[in-house]
Amino acid sequence: MTRIALLPIVVAVAVAVEAVTGCSASPVSTPATTSSTTPTGSVTGTSSAGATPGAPVPVTASGLQQDFVNVVARVLPSVVQITTDTGLGSGVVLDATGDIVTNAHVVGTATTFRVQLANNPTPLPATLIGAYPPDDLAVIHLQQPPPRLTPAQFGDSAKLQIGDIVLAVGNPLGLTGSVTDGIVSATGRAVTEPSTGGSPGATLPQAIQTSAAINPGNSGGALVDLAGKVIGVPTLAAVDPQTGGSAAPGIGFAIPSNLVTDIAGQLVAHNGHVENSHRAELGIAAVTVADNNGQPAGVGIDRVVPGGPAATAGITPGTVITAINNTPVRNTSDLSQILAGLSPGQTIPITITDPQGHQATVTVTLAQLPGS
Repeated sequence: MTRIALLPIVVAVAVAVEAVTGCSASPVSTPATTSSTTPTGSVTGTSSAGATPGAPVPVTASGLQQDFVNVVARVLPSVVQITTDTGLGSGVVLDATGDIVTNAHVVGTATTFRVQLANNPTPLPATLIGAYPPDDLAVIHLQQPPPRLTPAQFGDSAKLQIGDIVLAVGNPLGLTGSVTDGIVSATGRAVTEPSTGGSPGATLPQAIQTSAAINPGNSGGALVDLAGKVIGVPTLAAVDPQTGGSAAPGIGFAIPSNLVTDIAGQLVAHNGHVENSHRAELGIAAVTVADNNGQPAGVGIDRVVPGGPAATAGITPGTVITAINNTPVRNTSDLSQILAGLSPGQTIPITITDPQGHQATVTVTLAQLPGS
């Protein structure tokens, strides 16, 4: 869950950043309350004299500032601090019955938690409902939810536009109820967390990239728009390998709200299980293989799942995959990112080299990754 440099990651985009880190941390405090109804991605302001009818309304500094104040007051009561024996992170209140969504890497291997609400300094006990590591999501439940628990409102992440103003609300470094601001820098980023410590890692195929600062302890919190709606759950901050692994300013990632509500809803409805992953699978266990120069040269198949897509296509252990759907595959991270962008039932070409060194292209129909 919460260490100051949790998960080094490979970003599948053409930037000078190669690694990212999961975000979680250690303690301090803060709260608030009110509400706003500013439309998503817009800001309020006062028009200047002589403005052309129908023209965009110029934004005043005081109008934008008040929007920020209103959003923070509205969202803070729905964002909590989650503490385990090994660290802390953030969470977002799903409903009035005490269900809270967070990152799977925040809960780690823990099954019991201490939850601090924004308006209550006394930690409340909570237990794990379930986690789904492939999407780095989990849901915990307050054992005795208070009578005025404030569920967050979730927005439609499919409507996000690059340039939308967003705020990240969470508990970075244990500073309860902290807020940072920025914009949506990109949508649909593919980022991969390698497994480390208590986290098996995850490939997030549709991550939101934001310039709002994401720091250790922000994981599992809220990325919100100017309507005060949660449009993502912050999970990763980019790390610049050229500076020795220090944080790359202005590059953070969040899980889109539409995926969050889907997976969290399944965890709640099915007693901690996910029944529909929406993810494609090839049905193999694989490792990265190197060429004669020690460079990654493909993915070697260690095992195939009987009756799975690879086995059905005649792919056997010892085979090396070098391309999927006409996209080169150098390592297991490439493999995860490509599969994350494909759909169950999709038929695709896969380029392989068999154990005898013969190269071929086979057609494979992808299956659905089992739930939890």
